Amino acid sequence: LQRCEALGLDILVSHPGNHFGDLAGGIPRNADAIVEALDRVPGRCVLAMESTAGSGTSIGGKFEELAALIERIPEPHRSRVGVCVDSCHLFAAGYDIVGDFDGVWRHFDDVLGRGRLRAMHLNDSKARLGSRVDRHALIGEGELGARPFRRIMQHERFALVPKAIETPKLIETETDLKMLRRLRRYARLPGRQGR
Repeated sequence: LQRCEALGLDILVSHPGNHFGDLAGGIPRNADAIVEALDRVPGRCVLAMESTAGSGTSIGGKFEELAALIERIPEPHRSRVGVCVDSCHLFAAGYDIVGDFDGVWRHFDDVLGRGRLRAMHLNDSKARLGSRVDRHALIGEGELGARPFRRIMQHERFALVPKAIETPKLIETETDLKMLRRLRRYARLPGRQGR
């Protein structure tokens, strides 16, 4: 957070923490740590808690866990906390953004509120729906396929949400460029011209 403030960055993405086998105790413990960090570093940088695949003792595999964590953070700090959704984690956690894209986002809105979405990590998944296995694949080449990425890139609700890729690096910069070009193609609406 100190580095983000020094650099004038708007968002810091962080994993929400672990509960070590006691979710009911882990959420308040991690919320207290977040409050302490935000207390120590006042400013405008938003801490975006990343959704997880829900494996092991990680917090954030369910929207309800992220909501419970954020609810434990009092104002004025709560307004500096948002969510970063990782598409691979979302799918691995059991949210079917392939078969029920709109339903998943309605559920997000109901539990967390649309305004909480502050960033996205776009990654396909090597693992199946609900597997709780966090293994990223190249965009459009895993279990998710192209369809949900097209929807994300074309849907107005995500237009201003910052997006990052964390896809495998097969050929250092070439793979990243290929994925970014692919996402740009997905962003084009049918019939739209351009590169």
